[in-house]
Amino acid sequence: MSMSREKLSIDNITLFVIVFYVVVQVLSNISSTKIANVFSLAVDGGTFLYPLAFTLRDLIHKRLGKSTTQSLIIISAIINIFTPIFFFMVAKLPPDSSWIYNQDFANILSPVIRISLASIVAGVVAEFIDTEVYHLFVTRITKKYQWLRVLLSNAMSVPIDTLIFTAIAFLGVLDSKIIFDIIIFNCVVKYSVSVLSIPLIYMVKEKENN
Repeated sequence: MSMSREKLSIDNITLFVIVFYVVVQVLSNISSTKIANVFSLAVDGGTFLYPLAFTLRDLIHKRLGKSTTQSLIIISAIINIFTPIFFFMVAKLPPDSSWIYNQDFANILSPVIRISLASIVAGVVAEFIDTEVYHLFVTRITKKYQWLRVLLSNAMSVPIDTLIFTAIAFLGVLDSKIIFDIIIFNCVVKYSVSVLSIPLIYMVKEKENN
């Protein structure tokens, strides 16, 4: 009975991590339509949440292995592309005469299409690199020092994700100084969140063959 309960608990944690991973990406895409100013630097709103996706990916890799993780990255990208398409379809529906916010809805959520595409492309490339670095570490170096595998894989993927996302999402739309601010702030926040989220890697048990 105790073994059955332990297995159920592990499965629930894994399921939670997978769902949370997808939710983080969707919310980050939508939040990125807001360009905020923090410490006199421009930053897109998704920056504060999206870095968690890299560590969550590491948890999934640890629990389910490389192949399943790669499949989840692709599945997540497919799910994420549905969000801007849905917003676009809803924005095109004729508004009711009592609805006075139709243009506001379109103005805010229409940019999600470009931002979502940028996030999906950057995320897929960066997370596949994250997967390879993580896999090489646990297969060629050591399965010890779990905190280090997260740190190294995220260290490689964060700047790649930031540069690709910023170029696709904002190049030609925002001033070059703002884009530079976004890149700098993105990297600082993403590295900070990555470091703070390292303890999460100990939430799940290791798969025998990763």
